[in-house]
Amino acid sequence: MSLIPATILTGFLGSGKTTLLKRVLSEAHGQKIAIIENEFGEENIDNDILVTDSKEQIIQMSNGCICCTIREDLREALQLLATKKRQGLLDFDRVVIETTGVADPGPVAQTFFMDDEIAESYLLDAILTLVDAKHAQKQLDDRQEARRQVGFADQIFISKTDLVSAEDVDDLKHRLKHMNPRAPQKAVHFGEVALSEVFDLRGFNLNTKLDIDPDFLKEDDHAGHDHDHHDHAPGESCNHPSHQHGHHHAHDDDVKSFVFRSDRAFDPAKLEDFLGAVVNVYGPRMLRYKGVLYMQGTDRKVIFQGVHQLMGSDLGPTWGKDEKPCSKMVFIGIDLPQDIFLQGMAKSLA
Repeated sequence: MSLIPATILTGFLGSGKTTLLKRVLSEAHGQKIAIIENEFGEENIDNDILVTDSKEQIIQMSNGCICCTIREDLREALQLLATKKRQGLLDFDRVVIETTGVADPGPVAQTFFMDDEIAESYLLDAILTLVDAKHAQKQLDDRQEARRQVGFADQIFISKTDLVSAEDVDDLKHRLKHMNPRAPQKAVHFGEVALSEVFDLRGFNLNTKLDIDPDFLKEDDHAGHDHDHHDHAPGESCNHPSHQHGHHHAHDDDVKSFVFRSDRAFDPAKLEDFLGAVVNVYGPRMLRYKGVLYMQGTDRKVIFQGVHQLMGSDLGPTWGKDEKPCSKMVFIGIDLPQDIFLQGMAKSLA
């Protein structure tokens, strides 16, 4: 049986997760989706779509989709679904896990890597984060969970943009970009989003395409900003052009990103020692980290990624004839000491 793709949907209360899910479930896309909910709000999805009095955990819908409410543990729910699928009792193509509005998606993602039985049945595809344009700035200011959800995202959907000004949306996008430069952002109205933007995003694939280009903090070209890539040293003033467009970076969020780059090869043993050491100390604060690395001793790209304390690497294709080998790694985390990371990476070069 091929692996069942799984998507984690997260976002703060009222950001529109249920609206997005209803759309995904009711659209006639010919895919049978199992939804695992661990949300016990009044906004439960079954109010509108499901009519049932049974106490059963798994409810089939008329269009073949399934809804499963977790009473205990995510692992058990996933195993139950996989077993029933293997036995031919349930038929579904993929799973979506809707987390509670205040959940940290990290442990949910880790389930797919730490548990052998789960890893044999499922493939974690991506973490989607919904952000409510009207309330996001305040939520991001007040709640670390909201900032963590942004840091974990492979794709960010911004809802309710019609309720705020274009400038506010622009400010929010800029703020989110500082926190997580590798997640594309897209405004969505009432959950109307193409399934190709929700499923098979391969956010956890160790793929050779690292979704940050060298100038990853450039605004979209259509915004008319033109400025250079920048990393701020602590306390350094931020005066590149986009911040003179009224983006006076007022938010010093604890979730931040930075990038390490080098044209020199890494010494594999040194790099492993260094990463092992920082993960030991900072693992809980390291949300996502991902890189394409130039390693001594192989002519192939090394694709690397991690979530919290878990990391893995894979050999990618060989460096192209006209390609200059180089390493690029992005770290997204909570108050990570950028200088320690960048110096440690530099000291791990051959």
